[in-house]
Amino acid sequence: MNGSAWHRHELRVRYQETDRMGVVYHANYLNWFEWGRTELIRDLGVAYRELEETGLLLPVLEAELKFRQPARYDDLVVVETRIVECGTATIRFENAIRRAGEGGELLVSGGTKHVWLNAAWKPVRLSRESPALYELLQRHCGQDGG
Repeated sequence: MNGSAWHRHELRVRYQETDRMGVVYHANYLNWFEWGRTELIRDLGVAYRELEETGLLLPVLEAELKFRQPARYDDLVVVETRIVECGTATIRFENAIRRAGEGGELLVSGGTKHVWLNAAWKPVRLSRESPALYELLQRHCGQDGG
């Protein structure tokens, strides 16, 4: 799937994110996807808070995760996120969670699809609501995914 360049965000697995076996509880990967998504958007120059203050909301429509290997307590992992589709009404992010370090073993892959809504929870066309943001995302989405 073609998309933007990967944005990388490193984190250490906290005890509270694991189950009794010391393995990251599966729902926490969705939290990490969100973390990666918000940091990618922030690095583009727009904080999620700013989006919401202008009346734009971005709820999840779809989420997909594929588990390959578990992350464990105190592991250092890298959350990779990129934009793979940038429509006027929806946006799709792709994610990969890798073990930090040489080799970067893939632990979990997947992504989320979102819809642009206004403060009244009505779908909007981003190209009309925020042309500057739409252009920014289009430029980023069009980068070579490498």
